[in-house]
Amino acid sequence: MKFEIKNRWTSKVQFTAEIDCDESTSNSVKLGMAIKLAVKSGADLSGADLSGADLSDSYLIGAYLSGADLSDADLSDANLSDVNLSHANLSRADLSGVPVIENIHQNVFAAASQDGAFDMSDWHTCETTHCRAGWAITLAGDAGKALEDKIGPAAAAAAIYIASDPKLERIPDFHCSNETAMADMKRLAELEARA
Repeated sequence: MKFEIKNRWTSKVQFTAEIDCDESTSNSVKLGMAIKLAVKSGADLSGADLSGADLSDSYLIGAYLSGADLSDADLSDANLSDVNLSHANLSRADLSGVPVIENIHQNVFAAASQDGAFDMSDWHTCETTHCRAGWAITLAGDAGKALEDKIGPAAAAAAIYIASDPKLERIPDFHCSNETAMADMKRLAELEARA
């Protein structure tokens, strides 16, 4: 059976997969099967509508899912090492077991604002200097480190951000400049303080 993955904004077909299933197979399973084939073939799924996909136990290392809609997706036990999730929508995604940081925006901004504590050029420059994602992982403690070891720093930080702030509209950009990241961290910290 042919299954199409479409762009979430334009509805243009981004990838067509030939999957082995029948009409009674749920759409979430069909979509999950198609995504796995797309990732294996190196397809760019940035901006794709992947909402509701069953990606449990999926091996998605290196996938490019920037801006993808993964709302309501089951990501439990998925291997997301080196997956680019910048600006992805993970609202209502199954993130069970992900550590939560109370007041994440204020705490990440406070940690990164210390003199010499922030550098977007690497996840962890040293024990006291991290990028935005690195600070989220570090502030999540041992559970954050374990998650990073399991799924990689970008995916771990994305999951921690969403678990800590389920209303967050999109994953922060972990690949931008120091100035851009700091301005966005400050903006979110101020919004969180007013809430």
